[in-house]
Amino acid sequence: MRTVIFIPARYQSSRFPGKSLAVLRGATGITKSLIERSWDAATQVSSVAEVFVLTDDARIAEATKAFGGNVLMTPPECRNGTERCAAAVALLSEPADIIVNLQGDAPLTPPHYVEALIDALAEDPTIHMATPVLKTAAEHLAKLQADRKAGRVGATTAVFGANNDALYFSKEVLPFYDGAPQDAVSVFHHVGCYAYKPETLMHYNGLPEGPLEKREGLEQLRFLENAMPVRCVEVESKGHDFWELNNPSDVPIIEAIMAKEGLK
Repeated sequence: MRTVIFIPARYQSSRFPGKSLAVLRGATGITKSLIERSWDAATQVSSVAEVFVLTDDARIAEATKAFGGNVLMTPPECRNGTERCAAAVALLSEPADIIVNLQGDAPLTPPHYVEALIDALAEDPTIHMATPVLKTAAEHLAKLQADRKAGRVGATTAVFGANNDALYFSKEVLPFYDGAPQDAVSVFHHVGCYAYKPETLMHYNGLPEGPLEKREGLEQLRFLENAMPVRCVEVESKGHDFWELNNPSDVPIIEAIMAKEGLK
């Protein structure tokens, strides 16, 4: 199946304006912008036909072209990354069977996270959209809770049922956890990445924003509010720490992970 990765990137961000061009220092001291590091992550995924950065901002487009990346200019009216991906489908020179949305604030996304989504859609024709979830270890969970305690809106958690279809996504730490040793109900970090069938994307763009999507600021809730299942694919860290760049305070966290793991 022909798979294309889209990296939606915008300049405006209420929590971190211009974050796509924020500089991250790797283990060897090399500095690259967030969008370039997201591109590097995308190009490590196997069996992908093409990778594109999607933006409506000339600064991001120019920075992408400077490091040799491909750009598709999308309308400024796009309200989120999924809408931007839907708009870009029509710009492809060759149709895709699977579209991956690798959001431009997750440069630490290992390739096997994305490959697990592609495999899920390729192997089960009943799945029209999938997203990775990562069980939190104690240190990871502590970081999520620290953000909320400090009043920072950062990572997203996912709650899903026995069939692994999502029940809810939230910027709160769900389910409720009182600090006691973890029991059978674990907290899962939602990784900002999606794989869709193209027709699912096109249907999404015809739907209005729902109240839960607006309240949480989470685009994937539009699917749930319109009874469209989202398959959660559990992935394993395999020794890699995961964190997204949502706030300026995330920069040193990501740089520390890159230093620890020897990421250039």
